[in-house]
Amino acid sequence: MSCNRQIVRSLRQQIPSFECVPGCHDCCGPVTTSPEEMSRLPRKTAAEQEAAMDELNCVHLGPDGCTVYDERPLICRLFGTTPSLPCPNGRRPVEMIHPRVEKQIHAYMASNRQVLV
Repeated sequence: MSCNRQIVRSLRQQIPSFECVPGCHDCCGPVTTSPEEMSRLPRKTAAEQEAAMDELNCVHLGPDGCTVYDERPLICRLFGTTPSLPCPNGRRPVEMIHPRVEKQIHAYMASNRQVLV
């Protein structure tokens, strides 16, 4: 297993989870992610990517919400778990992410080339 894969897995495990509003996509939009995370997502055509960008949506946003929820990138997982990225619907985990972990996630993102999802 690659070092980046282990890092991503470890960081994912430290992000608290909570229930989103079913079908909500208020936090969704074009985001950047590492090549490691991107490799876990289904490939989309150029036409699908362009259509999503025209609407300022994520290419993985479907009519019922995120179509890649279990594999969503770290940045998507942070929404609602930290005061700096609050859920617009007021949802949150019982305990917010530890600031140390949030810093580690931002450091990982800053240290890896980012690609547009």
